[in-house]
Amino acid sequence: MFVTLSAAVTADGFMDDRTPRRLLVSTPEDMAEVYRLRAGHDAILAGAETLRRDNPALLLRDPEARRRRTELGLRPDLAKITLTSSGNLDPSMRFFTEGDADIYVFSSRSLPHLKGVAEVIPADTPLSARAIVTELEKRGIRRLFVEGGARVLRMFLAEGMADTLRLAVNPALRLGEEGRAHFAFASSSDIPCKHERFGGMEVTQWQLKPDTAETDLHYLRMAVAESRKCTPCATSYCVGAIIVACDGAVFRGYTHETSPTHHAEQEAIAKALAAGADLRGAAIYSSMEPCSQRASEPESCTQLILRHGFAHVAFALYEPDRFACCRGALTLREAGVDVRFRPELADEVRAANAHL
Repeated sequence: MFVTLSAAVTADGFMDDRTPRRLLVSTPEDMAEVYRLRAGHDAILAGAETLRRDNPALLLRDPEARRRRTELGLRPDLAKITLTSSGNLDPSMRFFTEGDADIYVFSSRSLPHLKGVAEVIPADTPLSARAIVTELEKRGIRRLFVEGGARVLRMFLAEGMADTLRLAVNPALRLGEEGRAHFAFASSSDIPCKHERFGGMEVTQWQLKPDTAETDLHYLRMAVAESRKCTPCATSYCVGAIIVACDGAVFRGYTHETSPTHHAEQEAIAKALAAGADLRGAAIYSSMEPCSQRASEPESCTQLILRHGFAHVAFALYEPDRFACCRGALTLREAGVDVRFRPELADEVRAANAHL
């Protein structure tokens, strides 16, 4: 998933003041640009505190963008997401009542008052950006626009789950002791960024992660080709895997290539180790999400990937809940591995597993 963080702050770094009224930090020109950026995403997220304080509708305002979505068979508005620890969400909020969109609420509590209003997704405490991204990917969200509040933005940054950050500063507005919800980003010279101005707002956009899409898809196509070498089996998926070591060496594997209990990642790792490859910092590309549970082997593919120190994992299809409830992607993310989901090739992976 591609995640954009967006925030507007005063010159002294506050997103809001201490009055009950909503503080408008952005200028109209900057808000128009934010609306334009929203339209390039599948979903928009704001924390429950922001909903309670500002009561936003979070609608897609561009009529042309709404028309294009409708023509593609999509709901006119972006999917709307929020997260709550307390469960204190009123179903009469504009977030729930305005627009035509799928609505998701992440909560560690049961929320019967939202039945029929939103899909409530069970979440652990504390709430995690890694888990949110993983669950939204499973629901078809590819591009997520995160608008806050400050704690939500900091959570995505701290967990490394943001691709870009757009920070708009209003140099004419200072709050001092009246400010609340402080948000700042400690940049460094090695993070690419660009600067713009919109109606007096000073905007900086940082590229927090490199764009790996082209490379991921190249090797995932190779992994899908490997998966087609599998002999279909009623008790396992046909999966292919490609390893690219830091020195550029490439190793391939597919399910049951040398053993009736080996998975694709296991086969590719065994070849790399036999060749003396150093896998720490390497990348592995699997046509399907690496497994997190094994009955026939002492380690799952996820455990193997972590033990050997892989830095980057890409896959094209989440493992269906047929043989086990897989949480490979989330486990890898929780361990700090850069995990990329590339659903562009998902149909090809499904075709390779048409026997199941």
